[in-house]
Amino acid sequence: MKILLLIIAITLPFGIFAQNINPTYKVYDVKKQKLISLDDIVSDMSKADVLFLGEEHNDSIGHFLEAELFKKLNEKYPQHIALSLEMFHTDVQPIVNEYLAGVISEKNFIKESRAWGNYKDYRPAIEYAKQNKLSVIAANAAARYSNAVTMGGLDVLKGFPESSKAFLPPIPVDTATGRYNEKFTETLGGHNMGSMKIYQTQNFWDATMAWSMAKFAKANKGIKIFQLNGRFHSDEKLGTLAKLQKYAPKLKILNISSFSDESFDKPDWGKFKTLGDYIIITDPKIKRS
Repeated sequence: MKILLLIIAITLPFGIFAQNINPTYKVYDVKKQKLISLDDIVSDMSKADVLFLGEEHNDSIGHFLEAELFKKLNEKYPQHIALSLEMFHTDVQPIVNEYLAGVISEKNFIKESRAWGNYKDYRPAIEYAKQNKLSVIAANAAARYSNAVTMGGLDVLKGFPESSKAFLPPIPVDTATGRYNEKFTETLGGHNMGSMKIYQTQNFWDATMAWSMAKFAKANKGIKIFQLNGRFHSDEKLGTLAKLQKYAPKLKILNISSFSDESFDKPDWGKFKTLGDYIIITDPKIKRS
């Protein structure tokens, strides 16, 4: 009996998600101005090439929805979807490929790919990709390059040897002005030379992720990309999304902003309408991961 109760306790939340009973998330279509389902987003992808999901890194519900969306995308467009992740770096792409091919152990994969501490949150999507032979793009810049930019600014990238260029976006990397810069400054609470170098690092991350997707899209015509990143990188269609539009202007892009919010019971959707094509609000009462 205890075992049965444990199984029910574990599976019940996922049953709730599937049946949409007492939901712990809400999906809103900004253009249509109405609540929709995940399946509606998947259907809209018939006319798009890339779907961004900007997450909060500790949102348990958001992580579940990412894996669910990835599964639904592959079911709708079988073998024509790839997963792209901020959480892995360009220089570990061979290790990611080796794990997906089943030739190295998960233990070695996690260690040598420098997986994030909360890898368990992304594991379901990685395992689904492995089981279904789908590509995974290790999209972000390695810490050694990011640290160099933080210390010396974007110009430091010009000094890296040619052998490093395979892991870097085209140089020079532009520093975004306007709204993105304003948001970043507001987040840091001020603007000085130190924060400017941090902002250049942010732009470097954006450029690296965007370039990783642009290269993949060019080499894999017809394969849609599902990109996961922190929502600052893609909210308001700025950051990584804006740089992808620059690198690959013909790609059609949709984006989701997903986050926990205290207004969950009665959200003011108009307040969030600039964030993306779709807004996902998750229940703040659910324990963070």
